[in-house]
Amino acid sequence: MSDKDLCESAKKASDEMKTKLVAAVQAGKESDPAMFKEILTGLEQKFTTAVSSGGDSKVATAMKQFATEAGKAASAADPATAADNPAFEKAGADLTAARKTAGVTVNL
Repeated sequence: MSDKDLCESAKKASDEMKTKLVAAVQAGKESDPAMFKEILTGLEQKFTTAVSSGGDSKVATAMKQFATEAGKAASAADPATAADNPAFEKAGADLTAARKTAGVTVNL
């Protein structure tokens, strides 16, 4: 899978996450740990699946790290709080920087 394809996969997963989050907020479930666990687990799974054939490029490496951090946060008792940490922020920033070279906008 090319870097551009990986970035497109990341964008799609991110867009799906944002849609679920907006729906949860509109339903008054924004503080529901189960909802955050579902979103973060989905991100981890989608990113992991995408990078399984992505090689060792900067984009693939950044996606692997983001998936790892999403999985850690999803496993926590309070996933939303666990996701609010410097390592997860760095993983998102690294992915954003790596995707710029592929020409795909992904804001995580």
